[in-house]
Amino acid sequence: MRIGLFTNNYLPFCGGVSVSVETLRRGLVARGHAVWIIAPGARQARPDPAVVRYPSVPAATYPEFSLPLPIAPRVSRRVRALGLDVFHAHHPFLLGPVARRLARRAGRPLVFTYHTRYEKYAHYVPLQRWLVEAAAIRLSTEFAASADAVIAPSQAVRQTLAARGVATPVEVIPTGVDVKRFCPGGARAARLALGLAPEDPLLLYVGRLDREKSIERILTAFTHVQSTVPHARLALVGHGTESGRLQAMARALPAADRITFLSARPHDTLPVCYQAADVFLFASETETQGLVLAEAAACGVAAVSVTGPGCDEVVRDGESGVLTKPEPAALADAAISLLVDGQRRRRMGARAREIAEREFDARLQIDRTLALYERACRPR
Repeated sequence: MRIGLFTNNYLPFCGGVSVSVETLRRGLVARGHAVWIIAPGARQARPDPAVVRYPSVPAATYPEFSLPLPIAPRVSRRVRALGLDVFHAHHPFLLGPVARRLARRAGRPLVFTYHTRYEKYAHYVPLQRWLVEAAAIRLSTEFAASADAVIAPSQAVRQTLAARGVATPVEVIPTGVDVKRFCPGGARAARLALGLAPEDPLLLYVGRLDREKSIERILTAFTHVQSTVPHARLALVGHGTESGRLQAMARALPAADRITFLSARPHDTLPVCYQAADVFLFASETETQGLVLAEAAACGVAAVSVTGPGCDEVVRDGESGVLTKPEPAALADAAISLLVDGQRRRRMGARAREIAEREFDARLQIDRTLALYERACRPR
């Protein structure tokens, strides 16, 4: 098949959607399919004949994020010339409508992955929040309804779309993890590689340092953890619009000298970060899946996460981790319970790995996506 993946987020910008799109691209190419990424331009992007980039401008409220300009006739002609069999949109805005327009013109199916709870990102748009939230829900729902098939990364997303009246077939296909690369490893060696003391219990967060990720809860929770487990350390991997504010907050905490910001790292290098950890901490309530939770599970790390849509489909409470209320004290209590009970923590980590292999192996994602493509391509 000849497949076009239309996305507003792609490398070198690192985020959950970028990782999901790249995982899908790699898997499809490995199966012998011809795949093109249609994405916004980026200053640090390397030229790649398999990546078609639309002109773009930096987002005013998130300069690292490029907004594609969807009106570019020359680029659209280049995309039409690819002779795509499947147009797969990963956003309902900007390049999503481009994919829909080109798919309809070519008489080919439009597939849409509903990656994001768009209304939870209204704070990035400089308009009244209620208005942006309402528009995000309406436009994303209408786009899903206009597609020939929809992929939801979790049951929670499928239920949301059904509740909003979307009649398009929706299939749950979680973003997969390369379980050969993301796998358990020696914690001591991993900590030394990261410049961390090998004997200290380590709590870890991986992801963007942005408002919707609620990192301040993790920092506050860690002060409680460190007061009970004095040698505990917290490492945060990632960057974002809140990096400066969060680092300033950390410096003002009593446990400041036990908190390390490791900055952003290429996705392929993240396994060593997970392998170094005893417990993974996650406080976001805006997820559709929580890909980093699946990556931590694949590395055999028990997680403490707030209960929320998507997250509770990755973390099995009391089995592969602990789900808590969205409060720092609750996160801290759960983390302490795992740090002081090594046997329970290791048992949960082993179970997390089993679940990741069975449910979140990237090969399953590719199998299911290809089957969906084939159904979408059948004459209607």
